[in-house]
Amino acid sequence: MMQFYKKREFGAFISDSFNFFKLYGKNYFKNYILINGLLLILTIAVVIFGFREVFGQLVGSNMSGESYYFERYFADNAGMLIVAGLLVFLLFALLAIVNYLYPVFYMKRIAGGAQKIKTDEILDDFKKNAGRIFKMCLGMLFIVLPVTMIIVGFSYVLLLIIIGFFLILLVYPTAFNVSSFLMYDYFNTKRGFFESLSYSIRAQFSYPNGNEKSPYWKYWGASIIMFVILYVVTSVFTFIPLMFVYGSLLTSTPDGNFEENPFAGTAGIVFFVLYGISMLVSLFLSNLMYINAGLMYYDSRTDLHQKIELEEIETIGINE
Repeated sequence: MMQFYKKREFGAFISDSFNFFKLYGKNYFKNYILINGLLLILTIAVVIFGFREVFGQLVGSNMSGESYYFERYFADNAGMLIVAGLLVFLLFALLAIVNYLYPVFYMKRIAGGAQKIKTDEILDDFKKNAGRIFKMCLGMLFIVLPVTMIIVGFSYVLLLIIIGFFLILLVYPTAFNVSSFLMYDYFNTKRGFFESLSYSIRAQFSYPNGNEKSPYWKYWGASIIMFVILYVVTSVFTFIPLMFVYGSLLTSTPDGNFEENPFAGTAGIVFFVLYGISMLVSLFLSNLMYINAGLMYYDSRTDLHQKIELEEIETIGINE
């Protein structure tokens, strides 16, 4: 059994994230697939068929020199595209909610002493917290996201001078950690959205007692390592479909059709199938980042460390 509420150093976040999946991975991903499977299938279907159609129209019109063809295509199918766009938005919003909150609810139960989690228990957590999930989504959409975009945008502007590159390296992991801490704290405590947001920001730079060394760099470093792992693995899968398209361009007999729209026919389907697989792999691997963020959150909750340790000692005494 893994101990969650304890102080961890930089290396422990990485090793314990992998240890978590060694201990609970089978049960974790079984529930993940049962809860999220339909959303994942629908998302891949949208990527393969929906995006293929849109990108095909866009690329085909540009390569054939008909600059207004895509605008005409959109005007002729405006109603269908708007409805489809709304459905895709809702689909991706649901996918994001489940992907972000599933690790939160799962870790909360495991940290509370559960050994094996049932799918119904996680679904029950989603149902019981429906109101708080809605409030969190509003807060993330209208408060956290705009502020993050402004900061990230400012960092990109500063890329004109070299300091922008270093700011982006700081901003991305920090923004991810703040949003992750926000969700963990919001659903592990009875605090309101703004209270949890305040805690998630303060927790990046100091522990509650204020007498210990700032945890910022170990949190930042652990997130960077996870980002690099995710980037390297997913890059392999995104590299394959790109090489497939380039290979088709170089080896196919020029007849004007493939060059006009490389996403048409079998080549387009294979490209988006491979791209859908890379997206699927990315979604599964992202759980590693969320679990890592959860361990960092439990590290920050020093107010509960001693309490949990005493409860564990008492439990050992009872068992003996």
